[in-house]
Amino acid sequence: MSIAHDLAERIHAIQFDDLPEDAIPLARTAMLDAIGCTFLGAAQEMSRIVERMPGFAGAEGPCAVFGRGYRTNPLDAVMFNGVASHALDFDDMSASMGGHPTVMVMPAIFALGDIHEFGGREALLAYVVGNETITRISRGVHPHHYDKGWHPTATLGIFGTVAAVARLLELTVDQTATALAIAASFASGLKANFGSMTKPLHVGQGNRNGLYAALLAKEGFTANDHAFEHKQGFLDVFNGPGTYDTGKMLADWGDPFDLVSVGVGLKKHPCCGSTHASIEAMLSVRAANDIDADQVQSIDVLVHPQRLPHTDNPDPRTPLQCKFSQQYVVARALLDGRIRLADFERAAFEQSRVRELLNKVDARAHPEPLSEFAAEVVVTMTDGRKFSNLNDVDMGRGLNNPMSADELWEKFEDCARRSLEEHAIAPLFERLQSLERVDNLRDLTAMMLHPRSGGESAAAE
Repeated sequence: MSIAHDLAERIHAIQFDDLPEDAIPLARTAMLDAIGCTFLGAAQEMSRIVERMPGFAGAEGPCAVFGRGYRTNPLDAVMFNGVASHALDFDDMSASMGGHPTVMVMPAIFALGDIHEFGGREALLAYVVGNETITRISRGVHPHHYDKGWHPTATLGIFGTVAAVARLLELTVDQTATALAIAASFASGLKANFGSMTKPLHVGQGNRNGLYAALLAKEGFTANDHAFEHKQGFLDVFNGPGTYDTGKMLADWGDPFDLVSVGVGLKKHPCCGSTHASIEAMLSVRAANDIDADQVQSIDVLVHPQRLPHTDNPDPRTPLQCKFSQQYVVARALLDGRIRLADFERAAFEQSRVRELLNKVDARAHPEPLSEFAAEVVVTMTDGRKFSNLNDVDMGRGLNNPMSADELWEKFEDCARRSLEEHAIAPLFERLQSLERVDNLRDLTAMMLHPRSGGESAAAE
């Protein structure tokens, strides 16, 4: 048998009754958080550009376009919602994946819910299956896959899209293996494009391609089921011989589920997860000391070597570049005592006090061994005093430090109000908090079609 077939068997073996009790609230919270991030991203210019592309169907189909007030066909819906979900890099993270898992399964789940009108239990099962597929494949190809420059959110997340869709469309094992093989040819995404609109485009395209692969397989389209292990297949081409372990890809599915053993980390700060430990370290330094920013001589940001290549950006010139700048976010944390969405909007990065402090911040690899997502910040004052903090936290707010209900609401409301009418936000949040009791996902997506005044695009008119 092929690896694709072995993966497909595992994808179809998981049943709702197999899920541990903890998996349901974790999956529900992850999707709620991603939906909030999608409303935030729906108001961004990159999402409107997607709508303006030739061939975008507009208001012609059954699937909700979040925060827009119209429905479209499933492939366009997941393209738009996928781009929007990752537009501002505020969605959750997975240490196992080295990327953002939920945005690679949530858009497709809700698009299919609008067509087939299944309920919350089916949606949650599809989410867990998709997450397990992503993280198990990831364990077999990392760290080489990540270090080589691939964007795992897209290159590995697409297989989670396929897995979730395969369960919701009730594909056979053979059809699912074919869909995975098709997706192996669709997988793409380069870290070179971090800090630009193309990074969230990876997510939209990955959702579209994963859904398309499953739909093609359901109709009898063919592919080489050995597309993973072939000498010119996914593993040898994307990684290279000797840099992956297929045993890790296939072992211990659901024993335990990655969602309940490693978990996903929700973002407290609206920027790249690789900068969060640095932010937290600076906030701790600031809270413990009376620091006059004008008297700062230098700031050293010391991180794990893997966190540096895509976040060492000493001179960011766009809001998106600021999200991938250790220097910018640390300077902001010292000046303001928090990181806000507004710090990545308009010309916030051009403020003179920020530019002056940026020139004093140096980011480099820590000279000592660190856990992957740890960081140390050292602030040196002009009088020679030094203040430092080493922050060694989980990747985001996860199993060991979950967001409270109030924090979830504050983030969701802050994101959703960018494109959703105020009156619609709280009822939607409450409904998503009991997703497993929703009988028909289409009733839920109807609550998402209340754009702010002036927020509907030309496609909806």
